This record gives sequence, structure tokens and C-alpha cells, in this order.
Amino acid sequence: MTNDLVRPEKFFANRFGMSDSIFERVIGSALERRADYVDLYFEYRNAEAVSLEESIVKHTSKSVSHGVGVRVCAEDRTGYAYSDEVTIDRMQLAAEAARAIADQRGARPAAIRIGQPVASHALYDLDSTPLEVPLEERARLLGEIDRVAREFDPRIVNVMASFAAEQKIVMVVNSDGQVAADLQPLCRLNVTVIADDGKNRQVGSFGGGGRVEYRHFIDSERWREYTLNAARQAIVNLDAVDAPAGEMVVVLAPGWPGILLHEAIGHGLEGDFNRKGTSAFAGRIGQQVASPLCTVVDDGTMPNRRGSLNVDDEGTPTSRTVLIEQGVLRGYLQDRMNARLMKMAPTGNGRRESFAHAPMPRMTNTFMLPGESTPEEIIKSVRNGLYAVSFGGGQVDITNGKFVFSASEAYLIEDGQVTRPVKGATLIGDGPDVLTRVTMVGNDLALDPGVGTCGKDGQSVPVGVGLPTIRIDGITVGGTRA
Repeated sequence: MTNDLVRPEKFFANRFGMSDSIFERVIGSALERRADYVDLYFEYRNAEAVSLEESIVKHTSKSVSHGVGVRVCAEDRTGYAYSDEVTIDRMQLAAEAARAIADQRGARPAAIRIGQPVASHALYDLDSTPLEVPLEERARLLGEIDRVAREFDPRIVNVMASFAAEQKIVMVVNSDGQVAADLQPLCRLNVTVIADDGKNRQVGSFGGGGRVEYRHFIDSERWREYTLNAARQAIVNLDAVDAPAGEMVVVLAPGWPGILLHEAIGHGLEGDFNRKGTSAFAGRIGQQVASPLCTVVDDGTMPNRRGSLNVDDEGTPTSRTVLIEQGVLRGYLQDRMNARLMKMAPTGNGRRESFAHAPMPRMTNTFMLPGESTPEEIIKSVRNGLYAVSFGGGQVDITNGKFVFSASEAYLIEDGQVTRPVKGATLIGDGPDVLTRVTMVGNDLALDPGVGTCGKDGQSVPVGVGLPTIRIDGITVGGTRA
């Protein structure tokens, strides 16, 4: 369903009676105490999910939600209030509450005149959305996933698969008179497999998705690829040996291991942490913060990607932002408020989980650009080390950049060859240091298949990550044997 068929501006006008005069009235009310900036964020979300376990479709869900959030910014203070009733009375109450929270004296803008449309990208105009596919067809797909996974190996004892889809219609109106709107589809297919050989039980997971149509999973049989990868990972881990511990060379595989880059580096480059001076990267623009082999970008303009947006959740068009160029820090990820306070330009990275949340600077699709080495050359260069193919959980301390990541699939590298699978491996380090230890960067950049979800301050948003094969020297590996 393309943006030409459903115009978000007309949708909110027809469904809730919204108009420019109402916007001007509510924003004018919010500006009575001379705030610097006000915006209204409208959202209508339609979501569905179906899941299978033990060869049975056990759960289906469908939800519809809508609401409006009112934000008032005054200097470095933000007032935010929201309502799940989109009426002028509720908007007025939310505006008054947000105004009271901000409660500052700034330079009051001139009278508001709404009507300046924001030019946006066209990154995911689809002929149809996964919500239009009958539930029975999605359930049949999960049944096929269950069958294929169990046929892979008799040691597979359970399969869990789920398909989730949503369509979100959003509109942002601000005190600069601008109106931005978007129709945002999103879907994700997940497969988790449990293998048991009588002595050991292991799990394998894989999945993917994006702002794509249902046939994205069917036409190229991506669903089969996801299923076989999950099954293979579970079976491989049955034979895994205990991971070694200590400082060693680590090679990260391309694609999903970019989650380490996202956590260890990306969060530390978000504008709010740097404005407040709490990031380890604060005040370091123009300084060497990584190996000259490393160039890191955040790009919200990639068609159909999970982390991409035509406009961010403040109505700013997304962009491609170079964060680190040949090892030198070039910039931060900015929303409107932090960009204004830091006297920088917004980068289209203002994001929020829903209308019930105020926006903050967040990543979109964050990845490292490819280098010149082949993956084979990188592996061959390592005498003894660890090859990390996939990660599970991880966490980072923004103030010092220290991180811990658990590898869900990893192997030993012995005499330049990938050999035995290992279990229980964790990577321990700190963001400002880890990229200085990159000594080889592969020519095989890959993006993750579309499963990333980023958490920050209690909010979750979809993101993408990516990485070529890279060699990191002297990173600490936590394992179970010395």
C-alpha cells in the first residue's frame, strides 16, 4: 500500500477531524510561556502477530492503538504529555501539562502558521503490506518452518517460530509551521530451534525482516534460509567445546556482529550523552578515536531496511551521517533539541517508541564501511584466536564505554584455520579502545537480515547493524577454561 493510496495527513483529518487551525490553536497554547519549540506527534498503529511452538500455532494477536504526544522544549528542559484520545480537548490538556513541565522563558516565536510540508524520502512504498496476507497463510508458513527444521536433524526437539507485522501512520506538526507525515510498514520473521542429544541441550536462532512485503520471505525462500541457519547453529553448538579465556585476537564475521559496533560505539556517539559530557567521546570531534582502517556511518536512508525511515519521529528527513572517518571522529547523532543546544544540525536521528514517549537521539542503520582485505586473508593471518559469527545479549556503560557481549556462535582459529566450535565465549572491552585495535578490515560488508531492536531509557526502536569481517587484536575473551 503506497503513500499515494493512504495520505497520512488526510487520514488524521478524516478520522480525527484534525486541521491546520486546530494545530495552530494547540501549539499556540503550548507557547504561552514562551517556550523555544513545540511539536505534536500523531500515531495510528495496526499490529498483528502469530507464533508456533511444539508444531502448533499457539498464539495470535491483533491490536490497534492511536494517540498524540505534545512536546514543549525550553532551553534544556522538555515537557512531554500524551493522550490516547485524539481530540482537541485532550490535546489542549496535554499541551498545558507539557508547558507546565518545561516552564521556562525563551524568545516567543511569531504567530504560528501551519502548512509547510517537509520533503521526505520514498524508501518503502509497497504494493501491499504483510497485514493484508491472510492469517491462515502466515500460519502455514510457520508450519513449513517447523517441518524443515525438524527434518534437518533428528536431535532437534522443538521449534519456535513467529511472524509479526505492523503498519504505523504518523504525522508531526511543529511550531516552525512544518508538517511531516509517513506510512511505515514493518515485519519480522523469527526462528528458534532447540537441539538435544541426551547429554546437552543447545539453542539456535535466526530471523529477518524490514519494511518489506510478505513475498520478501517467500519468493527467494528466505524463510528456509532462516530456518536452516537456526537449525545448523543449534546442532553445531551441541559439539562445542568450552571457550578459552584471556586476551587474544578476535575476528568478527560480517553482518550481525555489527551489534558490537552498535553498542560499544554507536550509543556513545548519540548527541544527548555528548551534550551532557557523559559519553567517553564527548568533546573529541576531530580527534583520532579508532584505527585509520575504520570508517563508521549511520544511514537511515537505505531502502526497505528495518532501521530506515523517510522522516524521523520529529519530522526531520533521515540522512547518511559519517561518525568516524578513517579513525577520526567527525560527528554525533542528533535530534532537534540536542542539535540546537550544541549548535549543530539535526541528523534525522530523533526517535521514539510510540506517541507515549518523547523523542531522543537514536541510531538507524549503523555499520562500518568495507576495507581491502579478503575474509580468507584475515583468518589466515591469525595463529590462535576466536572467530565470532553471531552474538546474543550484550550491554554497555555509556560513561566509560565498557561492554560485555555473549557469543551465540563462535569458533577457534588455529594456525590460520577456523576449527572447533566453542560455547560460553564473552567479549569484554571498552568502546573507545576496541576500534583502535582493529588491524584488518574485510571487503565483505554485510548488513544484518533485519532483526535488530535497540533499547534506551526504557524505549525500544527497530534498528539495523552491519560489519565486514574485521580483525581485532588483544581483546579480552571471557570463557570457561584458561
